[in-house]
Amino acid sequence: MHRLARRRFLQSTAALAAAPFLPAAPSKESFSFVLLGDLHYDKLDHHHMPWLEKNKAGDLSQIKNYSRITADITPRLFDAVKQSIAATHASFVLQVGDLVEGLCGTEEHATRQDSEALAFVESGKLGVPFYFTKGNHDVTGDGATDAFKTVFHPFLAKQTKQKIDRACYTIEHGDALFCFFDAYDKESLAWLEAALGKRTARHCFVVIHPPVVPYGARATWNLYSSDRDKTQREKLLTLLGKQNAIVLGGHIHRYNTLVRETPGGGRFTQLAISSIVNSADVKPDTELHGIAQYNGDQINVEPKHSPETASERRAVYAVEAPFVKAFEYADLPGHAVVTVGGTSVTVTMHRGITREIWKQVDLTKLVG
Repeated sequence: MHRLARRRFLQSTAALAAAPFLPAAPSKESFSFVLLGDLHYDKLDHHHMPWLEKNKAGDLSQIKNYSRITADITPRLFDAVKQSIAATHASFVLQVGDLVEGLCGTEEHATRQDSEALAFVESGKLGVPFYFTKGNHDVTGDGATDAFKTVFHPFLAKQTKQKIDRACYTIEHGDALFCFFDAYDKESLAWLEAALGKRTARHCFVVIHPPVVPYGARATWNLYSSDRDKTQREKLLTLLGKQNAIVLGGHIHRYNTLVRETPGGGRFTQLAISSIVNSADVKPDTELHGIAQYNGDQINVEPKHSPETASERRAVYAVEAPFVKAFEYADLPGHAVVTVGGTSVTVTMHRGITREIWKQVDLTKLVG
C-alpha cells in the first residue's frame, strides 16, 4: 500500500509538471485593464483634399505619417494588446482619446473615418469592452463633432451597456470608479463634481485627454491653461486632490507619471502614455527622473517646438514645480497594463508593439 501511494503521488506530480502554466484568474477584488494612448487612426481617403489644402495644408505630412502607421504598425500593436488581455485576464481596454486623426473636412469623410476606426477595433476580436474618452482630434475639422455623436456614441453605449448622449460618462468595475471627462465641453467640470460626489468605490480614475498638470516641452497644452480659466483649474485640482484620483491621459505623445499636491493638502497622480509607434523597434529617449527634473529645462526635450514661446513655457514650470512631488518623463510609446488590487494600483509599461516590459510603477506608493 505504501508503494502504491508513493507511485500515485509521483504520477500526479509528473502530470502537474507536464501541464501548461496558466495565469491565475483575478479575484473579485482585483482586476486589470489595458491602457492605450493616442492612436490617430487615419487613411488618406478619409480626407476631403480641397478642404485640407485650404484649411490645414501644413498637416498633410502628419496625415501621411499617421496613415502609414495605421496600415503598418497599429495592427501589430493590437496583436500585442490582445496577448496582454489573454495573459492578464484584462477586463477591458481603455483608450485616452484621439482615437482618430480627424481633419477630414466633411461630415461624410469624418463618419467614414470614425466607422472604419471602430471596424478596425472590432476586427481585432479583443474579447473585452473598449472604452475611450474624447480627444481634440476626434472632433477637429468640419463635420467631426456630428460624426462623433453619430458613430461613437452608439458604440460607447453598446460597450458600457448604458445610454450615452454625451462624451462624459462613468463606469464602475470592481472597487473602482472611472469618470470619462469631455475636455471640450464647458459643462464637464460641473458634471465631474456631481459624479465624484456619488463615489463609493475605493479607487477613482479620471480619464482626460489633455494633461491636467503640464509636462514636457508643451507646457501650455494642459487643461484650463489660460488665465481666463484659472478658477476652473483651481476647482479641478481641488476635486482631484480630495479624491486622491488617478488621472489617465495622453495628448502630448509622451510617457509621464507625476504626483501633484493641491489646495487643501490633497494629492492626485497623473499617468500619461502614447501609442503612436513610428517604427517596429522603438527605444526610450529623453528620459527624466525625479522632481529635480521638473523645471523649465523640460522644454529642451523638443527644442524645435515654438521657440518664440520658450520664456512663457519656462514660467509655467516655475509656478507648478513647488506642487509636484514625483515626476518621470520619457519618449517611448507602447501600451500599459494597469492592475487594481485591494489598496494598490500598479502599471506595467510595454515597449512599442511588443510585450517587452519597459517599466513597472506602483502608483499607490508614488502618491504616498
